[in-house]
Amino acid sequence: MCRIAFAACFLLGAGGRLSAGTTGILEGTVRDKRTGELLPGVNIVLPEIQTGASTAPDGSFSIQNIRAGRYLVRFTHVGHQTHVVQYVTINPDLRTRLRIALEPSDLQLEEIVVTQARPLIQTDVTSTAYMISGEDLRLFPIDRATDIVGYKAGVTMEGNVRGGKTTEVGYLVDGLPVQDVMRGGMTTNVPISTVVGMSVYTGGYEPEYGNALSGIVNIVTRTGGNTHKFIIRADKDNLFGGTQNSKTGEVELFASGPILRDKLFYVGSVNGLFTGTRWWQDMNQFFDHPIDRTINAFGKLDYTISSKLRVGLQTLYSDHDWRDYEFSWRYNLNGLPPERRQSARIALIVSHTVTDDFFYTASLSSYRIRATIGEGGKESVPIDDPYQYDFFLRYVVGGQRAWWLENSQDMTTGKFDGILQSGPDHLVKFGAEFTLYNLASDIIKLEPRKTYFGKPLVNEPQLDFSSDYTYRPTAGGLYVQDKVDLLKEGLLLTYGMRYDFLDPRASRPALETTLSGDTATFTKGESVKASFKQQFSPRIGAAMPVLENGYVFFNLGWYFQYPLFDYLYTGIDRIALSQGISAVTGNPDLEPERSTAWEIALKYSFPLNLVGSLTYFRKETTNLVDTKTFVPGDSKVSGTYGFSEFVNNPYASSSGIEVVLSRDRGEWVTGELSYTFMNAEGTSGSSMDGYYIAQYGLPPGRRIYPLSWDQRHTLKVRVTLAIPGEFNVNVFTQWHTGRPYTYYPTSTGFEQINGGTFVQNNDRMPAYVNVDLRCEKYFRFDAWPDAVLTVYGDVRNLMNQKNVAWIDSNRRIGGELADPSGYFVGRRTRLGIQLSF
Repeated sequence: MCRIAFAACFLLGAGGRLSAGTTGILEGTVRDKRTGELLPGVNIVLPEIQTGASTAPDGSFSIQNIRAGRYLVRFTHVGHQTHVVQYVTINPDLRTRLRIALEPSDLQLEEIVVTQARPLIQTDVTSTAYMISGEDLRLFPIDRATDIVGYKAGVTMEGNVRGGKTTEVGYLVDGLPVQDVMRGGMTTNVPISTVVGMSVYTGGYEPEYGNALSGIVNIVTRTGGNTHKFIIRADKDNLFGGTQNSKTGEVELFASGPILRDKLFYVGSVNGLFTGTRWWQDMNQFFDHPIDRTINAFGKLDYTISSKLRVGLQTLYSDHDWRDYEFSWRYNLNGLPPERRQSARIALIVSHTVTDDFFYTASLSSYRIRATIGEGGKESVPIDDPYQYDFFLRYVVGGQRAWWLENSQDMTTGKFDGILQSGPDHLVKFGAEFTLYNLASDIIKLEPRKTYFGKPLVNEPQLDFSSDYTYRPTAGGLYVQDKVDLLKEGLLLTYGMRYDFLDPRASRPALETTLSGDTATFTKGESVKASFKQQFSPRIGAAMPVLENGYVFFNLGWYFQYPLFDYLYTGIDRIALSQGISAVTGNPDLEPERSTAWEIALKYSFPLNLVGSLTYFRKETTNLVDTKTFVPGDSKVSGTYGFSEFVNNPYASSSGIEVVLSRDRGEWVTGELSYTFMNAEGTSGSSMDGYYIAQYGLPPGRRIYPLSWDQRHTLKVRVTLAIPGEFNVNVFTQWHTGRPYTYYPTSTGFEQINGGTFVQNNDRMPAYVNVDLRCEKYFRFDAWPDAVLTVYGDVRNLMNQKNVAWIDSNRRIGGELADPSGYFVGRRTRLGIQLSF
């Protein structure tokens, strides 16, 4: 019987890798204000999007498939005064509830207009989640919308969520992923003016989200309406000269409105960020300004066929080109190759409300990423001519780095998501997705051998990480979830399941290892086909009221993430061509990385619109990717030093407590205070740990140790002051205890002192403290009532604190050269102006 039920769930519906919602539901009840009776037949209209509904005989209503944003909602009924609610916020994947009481009247009176405030506690999400509006984003001193994640509890300043790696967070724009599937990281940024809202999940997330171990960030973009809107913004950080700047300038343009009133709407925006970087004084000796240039653009057309059917076409584009800076290369910076990454996406999206109880969204998208390192062809790379050192092997004074890359990723995705209201209590979500990949990477990368302490071994042959591959894997999945909302009892239950698959469509080298696993034999030309990978991921959540103003939340989930495709494919083409084994060899048979996470939280609303929460969380992760070095049974294959292959085996765990006190409503003061205590431990800190430890001749790590992003104690404070005269002051303070590093001293740079024992991350850096400030002043004009002029100041690191970024194994900040990058960036002040009309 259980098997039949389980199969039925998956016949119901399906979702894919990183699928996500962009719409929410508006529901509630309408009653007579005098008698308290529930009113049937009340008309509810959202004029901006030309949609609405009528109340049922029991006075209830539900409007599905509303795109995230803020709306005006109008209630009309014969014999009652018209009631208008402003600023009703619709969050993606969530329900917004209104309880309306209409004033009886037989006369045509003016509308009653009220403002809808957000609920103090969002009760229909069972994990730690933050719903951030586009208006909220302007309060923060950020360059990208996703930077706001670092201000939340349980997140480090670099973006590690609850003890996970930064690559374990899934980033989406309008429900479609924007990540580099070969090398990791977010590839596309959206102009902030385009963002209508964001969903940030730092705890468990529902089955519609996949291929992420630690967190989800979903950005929802604006949709045009019947009014033309424009935004022009610009700022700079070097208006008054001096050296305490990065020669940064930013420009942003936004426009939206109707092409055909009530039918066809447009949105367009472009953002340019140009900077000399913090190293501009050295960089200007070699290159023209700007050193780092980023262009982001977004465009969208939405066509309303009817109030039930909408079709959208959108494009998303990013172009980032830059040059890296390394202090040891400061006399030869043109020896570091230029880098560039471009991404472009086009998507066709259909949204259809079939009945009052069922709607779906279907999309077809094409996403292309292209990355390059170096100029010219491969023949320009100095393979046999390593760069030259001087000053007792301290600085690079000649030659160029032997790196060159051409990398392309083409992803074609079909996606379907449906929501079915099954009776008054059940909300069923289901979906499916399928992705075709076309991946190509051609890289030449040679690195001089170095000691653990960074000293080059100039007489040793270089390490060769070169690779050339083209593969076409496929991936997809299904999901189904039921959200049971027992309003009378105040209890919410969610339960669901994901099924995902990956077909690597590749073969791995035929390696045979000994029982000890440290010796391997390899026969050239022989290979083994990689197996089909699949993963089931159940998710469970619950929320229930306690006391008068409190709720208890519980969430348990199993999560997964496929390894980056570079880990699967790098180097194996060389083996297929019988050219021998490269320094690091890919493994198409890698299993998905898996984690199990649970949390329990208590949230309580206090007087003065204060909300407090106490959360305990724990996460265990297995099957993480690392490298294992083998000694070849046939030394002619890859030399006497052996070779490394990517393998699954490291383990990591994190646990902690988050305490948050927030005030989102208030005439004068709002803000948030959070404290996080967290342990983040594991057996490996990166996918290359095993390789480098073996190259350095150090004993392989087998113990669990604090990971480099283990911020044990973290305190974050945000205070927003609304001062009369339309002047806002926003202050952000962050403090955390020092993070781990490895103390393993050396006097020569080639061997440790007194034969000391190598223990990873056995010491900690000093504590970190930082204060940011953002101030805004608004100006309005009687002659131009629709315009708002904003003048703002944005100060990062207000106190010019010298916070330590890294320490070498001798406890020297910035290492032997006293590299300034050993400290985080000092004070930077940007002044800007924005005109909205």
